[in-house]
Amino acid sequence: MKTILLVRHGKSSWDYSVSDRDRPLMERGIKDAARVAKEYMKNSIKIDAAYSSPANRAMHTAIIFLRTINFPLEKFNLSHSLYDFTGDDVHSFIRSLDNSKDTVLLFGHNEAFTHIANSLGNIYIDNVPTSGFVEIKFDTNDWGAVVKGTTGRTLFPKLIKE
Repeated sequence: MKTILLVRHGKSSWDYSVSDRDRPLMERGIKDAARVAKEYMKNSIKIDAAYSSPANRAMHTAIIFLRTINFPLEKFNLSHSLYDFTGDDVHSFIRSLDNSKDTVLLFGHNEAFTHIANSLGNIYIDNVPTSGFVEIKFDTNDWGAVVKGTTGRTLFPKLIKE
């Protein structure tokens, strides 16, 4: 059994004159990432590895989430394949994962993550919101064979009770 956990980056700020990759999180993005991570911890599963897009907003979301769940940062890496907005590179990244890893957490962007959630999961999601979390389980032991899975938990900041 393989499981992919998708977390879209938190709400980012357009207030700065920086490149897309350098755009920072807003205060709301920081708070929402922590809220989703705390909610995840209530029914957490063992994560074998975590990867993030190298964009500032995705990396910052990843660090907030991973510190909140006490994930060892030596199992965290960046991947340029996750700086993707279509889902094609993310899908290729998933299919190329090391089969020794059963559960992998990814931090990235829309439209890619909504596309992945809908093309690989079995529940239609109109839009994975900022800081949104989607779990997809696959009945296979080979990442290269991942085609269609079962959507598990979804955690969206607006739906989490304070």
